[in-house]
Amino acid sequence: MHHHEPPGNLAPHIPADAYQRAQATGQPVVIVVNNEPTGFPWRRILIPFAIAGAVVAGGWGLAAALCWLMDVAAHTATAIAGAVAGPIGVGGVTLKLFSSKNK
Repeated sequence: MHHHEPPGNLAPHIPADAYQRAQATGQPVVIVVNNEPTGFPWRRILIPFAIAGAVVAGGWGLAAALCWLMDVAAHTATAIAGAVAGPIGVGGVTLKLFSSKNK
């Protein structure tokens, strides 16, 4: 008795009894593949929603990063103002951060 391997990738999709009957009788096995999509095309709708969700998440991330950057800038300005407590000059522009109450 010879053992024959089923052809290629189609073997797992052929019922065992149909394959054995075809081997015994020499009858061909006809495989019908349905290429028509059945049901609702979810991929056509889900991809735009996935893209929109990624854009929204990126926008929130950008807003959070800008808030963090402003917070760090405010803390830095406060630290500099606390350390200097006088006018700060950069390139000819002088900023008076705190004015003394005693004039």
